Amino acid sequence: MEVHENIESQCHELLLSIFGFIAFDYDLQTLDDDKLAGRNELAVALQDFLGAFQKTLQMPNFIAKIFLKTNEKYKRAKGIIERYLYDMMEQELNQSRDVTEQRKRNCLIASLVGSLQENEQAEAEKNDEDKKGLSRTELLHEMLLFLVAGYETAATTLAWFIHLASKNPHVQQKLKEELTNNGVDRDLTIEKLDCLTYLDMTINETLRFTPPAIGTNRTLTADDRLPQSGIQLYKGDQVHISFYSLGHDRRYWSIDPERFYPERFLTDDKDHHSCAYLPFGGGHRQCIGQDLARLELKVIITRLMQHVTFGDGGPEVNSGGHFENIVTHPHHVGVTIQFDQ
Repeated sequence: MEVHENIESQCHELLLSIFGFIAFDYDLQTLDDDKLAGRNELAVALQDFLGAFQKTLQMPNFIAKIFLKTNEKYKRAKGIIERYLYDMMEQELNQSRDVTEQRKRNCLIASLVGSLQENEQAEAEKNDEDKKGLSRTELLHEMLLFLVAGYETAATTLAWFIHLASKNPHVQQKLKEELTNNGVDRDLTIEKLDCLTYLDMTINETLRFTPPAIGTNRTLTADDRLPQSGIQLYKGDQVHISFYSLGHDRRYWSIDPERFYPERFLTDDKDHHSCAYLPFGGGHRQCIGQDLARLELKVIITRLMQHVTFGDGGPEVNSGGHFENIVTHPHHVGVTIQFDQ
C-alpha cells in the first residue's frame, strides 16, 4: 500500500500541535485533517500569513501597509489565527482567579492572561510610563509571536533532518544503535535522552548544515571598519549575519563543511569558533526557546528512529534545494518510509 503525504506539512502540523499544548494548554487540532483543504485550517492560515508578511520585508512601510490591507489571503489568514488565539484567551479567562494564580507559575498562557489590564479604557488614557499590564490587542500580538517562533523553526529543522537522514542511511543506523545501546524503549526519560550523544551531534549538524533561520541583523553602536576589505561602517548601520554562510565557511571548520557529518562535533570540529555556529543567534538576544526546540527534536527523532527508516526517494523528488519564507524551507523532500519490526 502506498500513502503519499507532504512531509514538511506533516512536520509543521505536528510541532504546531505540540506547542499548542506546551505553551497554551490548548488543543489546536492540527492533526485532524480538514476534509476539504486536506490540511488543518490554522496550519494553512499561518503559512499564508507568514508568506504575505515575508513579501513585505523588502517594501517601504507605507507600501507594505497597503499590501497587507488589500491582500485577501492575508486578511483571511489573520482572521482565522485571531479566532484561535482569542479562543485560547477566553478559555484561560474562564478559569477561576485562584486556578489562574496557581497556573501562572508553570503555564505561559496563564502568565500572559494574568497580565491583562483590568480597565483598558482607563489605561489607554495614561502616559506610556504609567500604563500597567497588556491590552487584549497587545496580548494577541505576544501570543502570535510565541506561536510562530515556537513551532516554525523546529518543524522546519525536523523536515531537514528527514531529508538529510534519507541521504545518509549510516547516520540513521548509528542513531538506532545508540538507542539500543542505551536501553531506550517505551519509557523515554530525560535521563535517557541526556545520554544520547550521537543524537545531540546529529541535531547540531542538521542545524549547522541547514539552519532554519536565515540569519540575524545587528545595529552598530559605534563606527568601525572591516579589517580585510577596509569597508567603512558607521554607527546606526545594520549588519546582516548569515547563519548558513558561517556554518559553511571553510576557514572555521576543519572537516569539509559541505559534508553532512555529525561526528565533527566529537572530533576535529568539537572546539569550533564560537561565532561559526549560531543557529539560535548569540549573546543576550539569542532565542529564548532553544532548549524547548532541542527537547522537542530529540524526543521526536528518537521515536522516529525507534519505528521507521527513511529511504531516498530519488533525485527527482528528493533533490533538496530550498526556498525562503520567514525560515529556510526544504524545497524537494521525497522519501520512502519503512516501518521497522
